[in-house]
Amino acid sequence: MIQFYAPDIETTGLLPESDSGHCCRVLRMKEGDEVCVVDGKGSRFRCIILEAHPKHTMLEIVERVPVPNHWGFELTLAVAPTKHADRMEWMLEKAVEIGIDRVVLLKCARSERKVMKTERLEKVMISAMKQSLKGVLPILEEVTDFKTFVSSVPDGVAKYFGYCSEEYPRADFSQNFKPQTSVVIMIGPEGDFSPEEVTLAVDHGFMPVTFGDSRLRTETAALYAVTAAHVINRLSNR
Repeated sequence: MIQFYAPDIETTGLLPESDSGHCCRVLRMKEGDEVCVVDGKGSRFRCIILEAHPKHTMLEIVERVPVPNHWGFELTLAVAPTKHADRMEWMLEKAVEIGIDRVVLLKCARSERKVMKTERLEKVMISAMKQSLKGVLPILEEVTDFKTFVSSVPDGVAKYFGYCSEEYPRADFSQNFKPQTSVVIMIGPEGDFSPEEVTLAVDHGFMPVTFGDSRLRTETAALYAVTAAHVINRLSNR
């Protein structure tokens, strides 16, 4: 199944230019062909092409099917952007494929990159959503100051953050993660969180955790945490 993305499909009946070009130029689809479209808000539409145009393909909606996220808990990944943007793009692509609800870009004291253009990241996430046959596009937050984010997470949310230094007591993530309705996982920069940030996170209810005996890059730690959360959640539901 090939999925197209049109966030305003119900009001406009149109594929955006990027998807119209792929539909008509690359796949050579024409009037009368059936296509599958998601709106990124939890719905999939079976549509018929009324007018095949490389810039604005007109569609008729035949059927709407709800496609909510299937993992049963809300997962927020807060991560410090990596120095090299391509590594961040790769991480987000895989995280969306596995399943996340929200991404927050963290600005930490030791961040190597404190500014991140979100346009490219959004395109990567949309592509990953379509490829993995999901119907909900994760929310992508702009770069947010660490203190601001930590202070904004409400009580009642399961809060974890990966921490490398042994100076602060840490729990094993895979043994201490408990599926909750809402989960936040923070991953710091390659220079790790500062001692002040660790203290602030703990004061706000975050549990410092380790992801095993290996020292992981930022993007690897993020994917490990997301994957482990899903595996543990699925096993708990058996």
